[in-house]
Amino acid sequence: MTAPAFTSTRPASLTVAMLLADGRLPSGGHAHSAGLEPALLAGMPAADVPAYLVGRARTTSLVEAGTAVVARYRLREAPSSAALDDVVAHWAARTPSAAQREASRLLGRGVLRLAGRLWPDAQAVQACSALAAPPRPVVIGAIAAVTDMDPEDLVRVFVYEDAQTAAAALLKLAPADPAVPVGWVLAACAAVEELVDEIAALTDPAGIPAGSAPHSEGWAEAHALTNRRLFRA
Repeated sequence: MTAPAFTSTRPASLTVAMLLADGRLPSGGHAHSAGLEPALLAGMPAADVPAYLVGRARTTSLVEAGTAVVARYRLREAPSSAALDDVVAHWAARTPSAAQREASRLLGRGVLRLAGRLWPDAQAVQACSALAAPPRPVVIGAIAAVTDMDPEDLVRVFVYEDAQTAAAALLKLAPADPAVPVGWVLAACAAVEELVDEIAALTDPAGIPAGSAPHSEGWAEAHALTNRRLFRA
């Protein structure tokens, strides 16, 4: 029996999206709670988690998604580290918490290690490697550029993965019926679906959403100083 001939060396966009959204991806994401542990330790009741997920989807997730979309665009146009400098600067300006920036850079290191293993010769990955501690959305934007991932799928990955990370962390922080948070994740994704096309069309870092979450930023800073925690952030 003859094995089928493969005509493409690139996985489908949706396949890459599923890979990036998989909590089992060996990139260090299991050590993070998408800010949920800091929120709960600061006194936010578990009953507020559904609203918390929607709030994250409309702020943090869209900042990161927009950053990744613009990084993808830049690296497809000119795959160099210089093309990413102002993308990183705009991301940092929209991420005022030093603790949140550090967490993103730490996650970016894990994703970049994986990207370097999977696409070692890709110019977009090499461009990220030339940066000093690139944040996670920039690295994922590079993966999207290498794999020709659809920008709409890229936006949805960030919204889903952030909500799902928090939902998974909740089961360790405030154990409950594991089926319940699934509905909350879907609701968070639905809350920003109407914005997906707009974010996916971004090409200029100045257009990256600038939604802020002051409580989350303050909670993240306090969490970074405590040794009473299960998650890194």
